[in-house]
This record gives sequence, structure tokens and C-alpha cells, in this order.
Amino acid sequence: MSVLTNKVPQFKLSRQVTKTDGESVWVDLNREILFDDKRVVIFGLPGAFTPTCSNQQLPGFEELYSKFRDAGIDDIYCFTVNDGFVTRAWQEQQGIVNVKIIPDGSAEFTIKMGMDVRKDNLSFGIRSWRYAAIVECGEVIQDFVEPGFQDNAEGDPYGVSDPQNVLDNVIAHGWGSVNEDEGKHIELELSDTTDVKEKFS
Repeated sequence: MSVLTNKVPQFKLSRQVTKTDGESVWVDLNREILFDDKRVVIFGLPGAFTPTCSNQQLPGFEELYSKFRDAGIDDIYCFTVNDGFVTRAWQEQQGIVNVKIIPDGSAEFTIKMGMDVRKDNLSFGIRSWRYAAIVECGEVIQDFVEPGFQDNAEGDPYGVSDPQNVLDNVIAHGWGSVNEDEGKHIELELSDTTDVKEKFS
């Protein structure tokens, strides 16, 4: 059994963003940008375009996004061990406009969070175990790690990190609604030009 780290470590990832003029640029994302002064839900999964990730977990968080906001969550981040081009294609294929898919191509974030596993039995290499967590100002205050953590697992357990279960636990904290004026989405240096459909502030 693996235990998720109780504090988000320092990291540096890059994500492709399309500006309103159609230009695509790469922006750096780190602990301060994604987590400082924010209450967020994060989840990690085995990979883009894989069945449970595409059919249940990612679309489930997208569907419930406004309810998470109503319950006091500033934003939702999906970390997957895929490159930025794959995650971009997956986002478009899934029609995701609210959940932020963060490419963790080298598994840096996943390893530092203690959620890396080998999936050589599927020729996947290093991937993320399926999990979710509520994080406030970089501190993990509740985690939802699927049971059976191990390398080369035969199955892909999915239950505790289900979006509805995570939402029920968020609601139980009693934080109250976050409105659009007060919401703290990812802040980037592209506030005037970033594609607004991704809800970057």
C-alpha cells in the first residue's frame, strides 16, 4: 500500500496553451502557480485515452465541475504521465473546458507524490496509480488512493477516486460556494490572450 505525500513538493512542468489569436505557446507550471492560495482537487490516472480514464473519471470530474465550485473548490487538475501533445489531443477529443489536464511526461510530479508504478506488463512503462486528493495551499488534507497499489497490477481499481465520492467528501467539509469573481483558477502571464474556454485567469 502506498501513502500519498502529505505536502505537494516543488516541481516544474510545461503545458501548451492556445492563445485567442491561434498561436500555441508553452508555459511553465510549478507548485506556486498551481497550489499557492488555492483549494483544489487533483487526480492522477494511468493515461490519456485509456478506458476508465476516458469513459468515467475525467468526464466525471468535468461534469461535476460546477458542483465542486459550489462546494468551495477553486480548480481541478488532472495529472497524467503523457506528453503535452497527447494531453492536448485528449482534452479536445473529450471536450474538456474546465478541468485542467496537466502533462507529467517525465513522471516528475507523480514520482514526487509517491504515486508512480510500473506498468511494463502493458508496455506502458512508468505511469500514475489512480488517486485523487483535496489540496489546500499545497497541503494534502484528504486523499483517495485506490487499493492494491503495486507495479504491474493485473487490474485497474476504480472506486474511492470516483468524482462523486470526492465531491461528497468536499461537501462534508462545509466550505461553501466559490463564485467566479472570487475563484482562483491557474494564474498565468497570458491573462489577456489565453483562450478563455480553458478558464485560465
